Amino acid sequence: MTIVSLSFPDQMIKEMDQIQKNGGFAGRSELVRAAIRLLLEDSKEKDILLGHMNAVMVVTHDESNEAPITRLKHAFEEIVKTHIHNKISQNNCVELFLLEGDGKKISSMAREFQREDKLKSVKLLVIN
Repeated sequence: MTIVSLSFPDQMIKEMDQIQKNGGFAGRSELVRAAIRLLLEDSKEKDILLGHMNAVMVVTHDESNEAPITRLKHAFEEIVKTHIHNKISQNNCVELFLLEGDGKKISSMAREFQREDKLKSVKLLVIN
């Protein structure tokens, strides 16, 4: 097995350790391998999105990180049918996007949001 060295912010390490403990993972390496498997599966699912479809994308972020949301929303405005912003706590926001259009474009939008380091979570649900 190849060894890869990774760096994580302290807060992420704390959260990983908690998941490791609660999830019964033998160590951080096992946890990271499980996370990578999920990411690979998610990527494969996005790769097969074809044709006209509808989807919902939910994004969470700190309220101070609005810029990536605005930039990407405008970049993909041809498939964004509805966008709802809601503040869910003092510093946390949720964005709901109703998407309609080509599956490859929807997949591309989800990937662009997932690449943004300042966003907390991005979930895509195809509803066709």
